Amino acid sequence: MESLNWSILGPAVFAGFLVLSTHVPLGQEVLKRGIIFIDLAIAQIAGLGVLAAGVMGWEEHMWAVQVSAVSAALLASAGLSWTEKRWPKSQEPLIGILFVLAATGSILLLAGNPHGAQHMKDLLVGQILWSTWSSLIYMTLLYTVLLAVWFNWKKQIGHKGFYVIFAFAVTASVQFVGVYLVFASLIVPALATRRLDGKQRLLAGYLLGGAAYIAGILLSALFDLPTGAIIVWTMAVLAVAVGSWLGHKQKK
Repeated sequence: MESLNWSILGPAVFAGFLVLSTHVPLGQEVLKRGIIFIDLAIAQIAGLGVLAAGVMGWEEHMWAVQVSAVSAALLASAGLSWTEKRWPKSQEPLIGILFVLAATGSILLLAGNPHGAQHMKDLLVGQILWSTWSSLIYMTLLYTVLLAVWFNWKKQIGHKGFYVIFAFAVTASVQFVGVYLVFASLIVPALATRRLDGKQRLLAGYLLGGAAYIAGILLSALFDLPTGAIIVWTMAVLAVAVGSWLGHKQKK
């Protein structure tokens, strides 16, 4: 079929796998810490950094956009790391407030932009089908480093290291898949596989997420549906099926 053009779909699928490579283990840590909405907040703040770079006329300089996005995410992460130590019981509402401030800040930045609605849509649902092999080189290198640090020195880096890794991972992914799919990739596989542990849980999360990205991208291409949105729904449906099956199996 003409709609199944693998020169377009191939990089999109690989981008999804890259996102999952870091987001599945980080999502499990997020659930463990009970800070469910940190991903939404950091993703929205990273997106705010991207929009701020555009407002300042830096959109043609990719390095400047990345610096702006990463700086915003790291600043927010440092703040959340500080509040986690001092007000752990208030961490979740503080994350929610941060998300609302970043979301409304994005609206204010785009208020005078005639293409503001499109920019906001791109920030939320992403442009994964616009991924190219060359555009994924930076993300591949970054995630290789982040995964090496996470799996080899997770205990040594502590909670501050977690926030730094989280900031870099989410900043990269939100520019490809958008805020909604970043949240889904972090939380849905982790939640669906919560009855498992260790390597089994990690593998199950990767398989669920990978199947959702492949199926969602194919459905998007075949039926001309928004890619990010259909992947989120596909992942949710698969998660319900997997979670129900694991629950039924556990009862036996």
